[in-house]
Amino acid sequence: MTAITKKPVNPIAHLSPEDIEDIGRELDAIRQDILESRGESDAAYIRGMVAFQRRLELGSRAVLLASAFPPAWVAGTVGLSVAKILENMEIGHNVMHGQWDWMRDPKIHSTTWEWDNASTAEGWKHSHNEVHHTYTNIVGKDNDLGWGIMRMDEDQRWHPMYLAQPLLNFINACFFEYGIAAYDLELGKNLRIPKERRSETFKRNAKNTLRKIRKQATKDYLVHPAMSIPTGSFVPTLAANFTANLVRNLWSHSVIMCGHFPEGVETFERNAIPEKETRGEWYVRQMLGSANISGSKAMHVMTGNLSHQIEHHLFPDLPSNRYAEIAPKVKALFAKYELNYHEAPLPVQVASAWHKAVRLSLPNGWLATTNVKNAPQQLKLLWAMSTKGAKVRRAAQARLQQQERKLAKAA
Repeated sequence: MTAITKKPVNPIAHLSPEDIEDIGRELDAIRQDILESRGESDAAYIRGMVAFQRRLELGSRAVLLASAFPPAWVAGTVGLSVAKILENMEIGHNVMHGQWDWMRDPKIHSTTWEWDNASTAEGWKHSHNEVHHTYTNIVGKDNDLGWGIMRMDEDQRWHPMYLAQPLLNFINACFFEYGIAAYDLELGKNLRIPKERRSETFKRNAKNTLRKIRKQATKDYLVHPAMSIPTGSFVPTLAANFTANLVRNLWSHSVIMCGHFPEGVETFERNAIPEKETRGEWYVRQMLGSANISGSKAMHVMTGNLSHQIEHHLFPDLPSNRYAEIAPKVKALFAKYELNYHEAPLPVQVASAWHKAVRLSLPNGWLATTNVKNAPQQLKLLWAMSTKGAKVRRAAQARLQQQERKLAKAA
C-alpha cells in the first residue's frame, strides 16, 4: 500500500498541526519574495525564449526544404525536435499556467496562447491546471495517476488488462500528444455513454480537438512537405516532421512520468483529505506528491523547468525561470521539518517510474511472493486471476497479500 495514511510509518506523523501551518507560512513567504521581485529581467527571459524558439523552428523548417540532402535532414530534424520541445515544455506549459500573465502582454498570456500540440489549450488547462494541480496524487480524484489507462498505485484495483500496461505505456509515449488529447476529453468515460446522452460540453470539446489535430497534421504532414517538392524533398520532410513529433513525445512523456510516478513519491487516500484542507496541508501534499530531476541548466530548460516539479507544484503560477532560485530554500524547509526531498538524475527517475509501471501491471504482492521454486504455481495463479471472475481475483489477491505480510514479518 502506498497511500501515505496506510504506510507502517507515516512520513508526516512527526508533524504537529502547528508545524504544518508554519510550513505553509514559510512557503507563502518564499512565494511573496518572488512576486515582489518579478520584473524586466523575467519578462526579457520569456520574450527571448519565445523569439529563440520561433527562429529555431523557422530555420529548421527552411533547412528541411532541402532535406533530400542527408546533412540537411539531420540538422533540420534535430533543430525542429528541439524547437517543438521548447514550445511545449518551457513556453506552452508555463504560459498556459498563467506564469507570465502579470506582464499583461496579450501575445504571451494564458488566455490567448495556443500551443503546438494535439490538445486544445482550453481542454488541457481544465484537466491539468484545474484538476491535476488541485487534487495532486489523491487516488480516485487525480486522473494523472496513470492517465486513466495505467495502474500507478496499489490502491487502484487490479484488472487483467493491466498486464499490458508496459506495452501500452510505450505506445502512449510514442504518441503522447494524442494520448493527452484523449485524456483531456475523458474519452474512455464519455465513449461508454450512449451517443445520444453525451453532454454538449463533451461534443463541443471533441469537435475542437479533432479540428486541432487536423490543423496540426495539415501543417506537419501536408503543407511543410509540399513546400519541399521543388527540391525533391517531400518524403524526407514528411519523415523529419514525424521524427520531430516522436522525439518530442518521448521526451515529454519521460519528463512527465518523473514528476509523480517514481517509487517513493507519496499518494493520498481520498477520505483522508480534510473537507476543508488548509493551505499548509495542501502545501505538504504537493511537497510529498512530487519529485525533482537533478541536472544542468540546459536540462532544466529542456524540461520546461518541470525538473523542479516540487517547486512547480508549490507555486504553479510563478515564472519557471525562478524555480532554480527557489529550490534551495524549499529544500532547506524539507530538511528543517525532516521530510524527504525526492530528487535524482533523469535516468534514475525514468527507470524508477518504468519499474513502478511494470510492478503494478501485476497484482499486489505477486512479484514479492514469487521466486524460482514457486514460479510455476505463481504463473498458474496469475492465469486464474486473469481468466476467471472477480470473486477468484479477490480471493487470490487476499492470499497474495497475506503471504507478502508474512514475508515482510519474517525479514
